[in-house]
Amino acid sequence: MLTLPDYPWESLRPYREQAARHPGGTVDLSIGTPVDPTPAVIQDALRAAADAPGYPTTHGTVALRQSIADWFARRRGVPGLDPANVMPTVGSKELVAWLPLLLGLGEGDVVVRPVVAYPTYDIGAQLAGATSVAADSLRDLEDDVRSRVKLVWVNSPGNPTGIVRSADSLAEVVSDARSLGAVVASDECYSELGWGDWEAGVPGLLEEAVSGGDHTDLLAVYSMSKQSNVAGYRAAFVAGAPNLLPSLINNRKHAGMIVPYPVQEAMRVGLADDAHVQAQKDLYRGRRERLIPALEAFGLRIEHSQAGLYLWCTAGEDTWTTVGRLAELGIVVGPGSFYGDAGEGYVRVALTAADERIDAAKARLVAAVKGP
Repeated sequence: MLTLPDYPWESLRPYREQAARHPGGTVDLSIGTPVDPTPAVIQDALRAAADAPGYPTTHGTVALRQSIADWFARRRGVPGLDPANVMPTVGSKELVAWLPLLLGLGEGDVVVRPVVAYPTYDIGAQLAGATSVAADSLRDLEDDVRSRVKLVWVNSPGNPTGIVRSADSLAEVVSDARSLGAVVASDECYSELGWGDWEAGVPGLLEEAVSGGDHTDLLAVYSMSKQSNVAGYRAAFVAGAPNLLPSLINNRKHAGMIVPYPVQEAMRVGLADDAHVQAQKDLYRGRRERLIPALEAFGLRIEHSQAGLYLWCTAGEDTWTTVGRLAELGIVVGPGSFYGDAGEGYVRVALTAADERIDAAKARLVAAVKGP
């Protein structure tokens, strides 16, 4: 029997119950699930493709793969991507969890993930029987560990920290991984949500300044959930690595990992429409600008948070103490300790709540400081 750790979010239950007792109701800023409507252009595309009696293709329709290649050229600075080296996935979490196994990793192999990271990178290694190691640079590893590295995960913009890695930093990872014969997979699902210096875009794994124009052993992973409010569609894709995609596609065919055709059509149409992405980003910008001063007034210091949907905060105390103090105000946040030992003492505050709830959180935080 496969035994995995308990799902971490279950441990928030008593804090959710406490928050629910607040007279104004709960403000849930924890998990980060989109709450705004799915854009009409995407809903219309899904409906138009609803008559789908046949099996869809694992590789994705030619039209969808071309739309993804066009998106990479237009939004990610990667012109000329071959649509053959693109594949839709059933959300990005599915790929994160199963990639080590699909690549054939097993006992003795090492999967490297960021020091503060989404826990599914560790779960993916465990599913394959490999070993997960936390490091932000391969140069930090002992020689014995380095020699066994087979897969390196980078996550920029990072979840939960919002850290953005420069092109030079990513290129260093690529160079080091190639010297070891390891695959680099880059989880880039927050790349459309850069703030401040990164407003115009963040560096990506497949761009020439990082890859050197060679996508061998490089996989860029992207999800439309955040940019397009389609978390319920499970709409994501992976691209790059012409040496790996044929085997990944074949393995996924055997496993029945297929994105439904109506969702593929919704993806195709959604990726061609930049207007709704900008409109959604502007909504998040407004929520971010209202929350930051309120959190700081409450005594939280915001670190990194240069991109993405989260504010990475610390009050210089135990994580669960901060979680509890916020729950007393009816506000639920994500414990930083969910993201590795280096996350202890931090909380992750999501921007994914309706404007009315964001305003309620702001008012409660400010009132808590001013007192009665």
